[in-house]
Amino acid sequence: MRSLALRWLQLIPLLLGVIVINFVLVHAAPGDPISFLVGDFPAPEEYVQQLRVKFGLDQPLAVQLGRYLHHALRGDLGFSFAQRRPVLTVVFERATATLILSLSALCFGTILGVALGVVASLRRGGLLDTITIMLATAGFSFPLFWVGQLALIFLSLKLGLFPIEGMQSVRESYSGAAYYLDILHHLALPAFVLSLQFLAITARLTRTSMLHTLAQEYITAARAKGLPEAAVVLKHALRNSLISVLTIVGQNFGYVLAGSVLIETVFGWPGIGRLLFDSVRMRDYPVLMGVFVVVSVTVFLANMVTDLCYALVDPRIRR
Repeated sequence: MRSLALRWLQLIPLLLGVIVINFVLVHAAPGDPISFLVGDFPAPEEYVQQLRVKFGLDQPLAVQLGRYLHHALRGDLGFSFAQRRPVLTVVFERATATLILSLSALCFGTILGVALGVVASLRRGGLLDTITIMLATAGFSFPLFWVGQLALIFLSLKLGLFPIEGMQSVRESYSGAAYYLDILHHLALPAFVLSLQFLAITARLTRTSMLHTLAQEYITAARAKGLPEAAVVLKHALRNSLISVLTIVGQNFGYVLAGSVLIETVFGWPGIGRLLFDSVRMRDYPVLMGVFVVVSVTVFLANMVTDLCYALVDPRIRR
């Protein structure tokens, strides 16, 4: 409990740093939100200045930052310039879709990566081990947006196996089990593409950790006692190898949220990543800041859950 309390205290300076750094970077980027709102219409200068005053863009940057911090500490992240709605409402509307995509990709990549790593470590130097290393290297090296575009061209456009974009069918109205199957059909391809890098790094790390663990003396003693090989591998070797794997899983959650920006754009997935892309294009400063803050808190919570999982896997940490 003391450790968790200290971690929660770390959230305060973390959020302050995230807000200050991103606020400066967002406002230093080229472009003007007022110009986007006005568009090509030749608006009078008085109207443009009125909009700047309305959105607080006429004040110095330090004053704008202080005002934003004052409202953020009260849980108010402002209003969207483009959508004219509270930022938290806009972000949380997209958060569900991003969590579905991110958690699906993370779970698939972790489970399959651990399984491949364990099998490869038991067949060290064999054909399966070689194939696993080659695929892991390729999966970690290829850009996700490039793989996503190739998958769309061949699996969606050419073969018609998966939908081209979106989270659900527009022309059909499903209900019950058919509704969830439709979402799963749209989810399969972007989740698979997003999981490739995490699958690759998890497989290689699991293989390396398992090879180190299998060479320990207590593994030899367990086998000498006549324990079944499955018990030796799963109960003794894998459990002691999961600490390093849990570390990379906690880090992967932050990467999967960052990678979802490209994947959601390629596949037209209506999540936070697509919202971030649209907000950058429209120079919607409050939404950009809201996305950064929400993602930072989410990654912080994921790291806390990872620390708790350490204690579940390794009893020495609890003591």
